[in-house]
Amino acid sequence: MGFEPFHRRKFVNYQLNRAHALGYTRADELRTAAAEIRSREDCVRQFEALCTRAADAGRPRHATSYLRLAEFFTPCRDQEKVPRYRRYRELFDRAFADSGVVRHNVAYAGSWLPAYRYPAIGEAARGTVLLHGGFDSLIEEFFAIWERIAAAGFDVIAFEGPGQGGARALGGLTFDHDWEKPVAAVLDHFDITSAGLVGISMGGYWALRAASREPRIDRVVAWPPVYDWLHRLPPGVRGAARVMLRRRRFMRWSVRVRTRLIPTLRQVVDQAMYLVDSDDPMDAVDWFLGMNAAHLGSERVTQHVLLMSGEHDAFQPPALTRAQARALTSARSVSVRTFTEAEHADQHCQMGNLELACQVVTEWLGEPRPLPPN
Repeated sequence: MGFEPFHRRKFVNYQLNRAHALGYTRADELRTAAAEIRSREDCVRQFEALCTRAADAGRPRHATSYLRLAEFFTPCRDQEKVPRYRRYRELFDRAFADSGVVRHNVAYAGSWLPAYRYPAIGEAARGTVLLHGGFDSLIEEFFAIWERIAAAGFDVIAFEGPGQGGARALGGLTFDHDWEKPVAAVLDHFDITSAGLVGISMGGYWALRAASREPRIDRVVAWPPVYDWLHRLPPGVRGAARVMLRRRRFMRWSVRVRTRLIPTLRQVVDQAMYLVDSDDPMDAVDWFLGMNAAHLGSERVTQHVLLMSGEHDAFQPPALTRAQARALTSARSVSVRTFTEAEHADQHCQMGNLELACQVVTEWLGEPRPLPPN
């Protein structure tokens, strides 16, 4: 528990804390690696080496997490990206073979979506929960979250939508913000008539979008919400930002210059272009702006909703959660949980006290609620 100062660069530090919080790394090994990291290439080298050492020491689950870090820091267009991802999946399969998890390929748009089924731990399942990640996650890395939800008595189906993980790298599917489509495909594949839905990181936006159009979802967790990226700006600035964004030639030049100067921004823009299979940075801008209040349709969400937020979340700050809560005018109920620094859970997706966050999610999912009217 706790958000550790592994590295001076905030973005790198967050990724190391993310791996640490998800349970299959050692803090001392992360600190040793962090001391040698000066560049993105250093990250790949250090975590490949840690993966090898952990595997040789008979710690396959740790090896999996370290290989995931190496894969994460490998540029999207690098020729090693897909082979490293394949190795990661193979290592995950071996490391977690005794967990009872079963992988499925869900037919989708002429290709397939990866999905894992993790049966409830206990005598009888309390229902089914679908779970997916966000912008740059792989669904396997959230095994610790699946496990906690299954331990609370739910059948878990963890999946990737178009543009994510194996759906993009192996299935060739580019991103689609209309998340009700992959959710419907997963529900159909497993013949599920009622389920909860948990979206992690930017997945919080897509989970609410899916719930607004998929009646088989009976409750939804946005962990945390996005609502509309322009709502990160003060209200008086949003109009000027919209005008500036219409100057596409200038914006294209501006993004290219800033990505050369700011490595973290370059990684974010490269990831967004990879999701939509483009080399134009304006397509990355358009991808982010495609996550907006009009597209989301919050007024159409009629389920029970839990919004999770960290008070110092640098990626999806509490302002987005507050805007999202106000917009859910038709929801059967809206619960907002803001995690604090005192709880060691104030960072993005509560990396620092994941145990507490999972406890909040599972308790909320398990609360008895009246069924919607016929």
